[in-house]
Amino acid sequence: MQRVTNSILVKNGEVLLLKKPSRGWWVAPGGKMELRESILESATREYKEETGILLQDPQLRGIFTFVIEENGEVVNEWMMFTFRSSDFSGHLLPVSPEGELAWVPIEEITDLPMAMGDYLIFEHILTKQGMLYGTFTYNTDMELLSYRLEAEGEIAKTFKS
Repeated sequence: MQRVTNSILVKNGEVLLLKKPSRGWWVAPGGKMELRESILESATREYKEETGILLQDPQLRGIFTFVIEENGEVVNEWMMFTFRSSDFSGHLLPVSPEGELAWVPIEEITDLPMAMGDYLIFEHILTKQGMLYGTFTYNTDMELLSYRLEAEGEIAKTFKS
């Protein structure tokens, strides 16, 4: 199973986001873990490669399973570990090798095109404390079919189309 990490960096009411050219969707910078790499090592390495910024003291805030189905059959599955940080060093790359970088005000994130499940992840990590655990199921066109989210101290949230 593929493992990926990403990080949400918050500064002065804004979040640094990356617009991926393949779909035009905005994401938290991150990527695939390498062999023998911890999730923390992966999160800081990927963030630096994509943005030029070295995260300081990132905190793990979410663990998610993503399932892609076609005609009711699983065709892909991966895990994502999401961190949050508000402290960093370094300078933003003028151009990222992965897409367009932009500081986006928190209140404008819901106006951006992104995977449906990402809105739920951002909402929790930007407005609540504690860990969020979840499973998202999409079809091969990346339409959200279902999800189950569990946050510490809250009732689980579920959706099925």
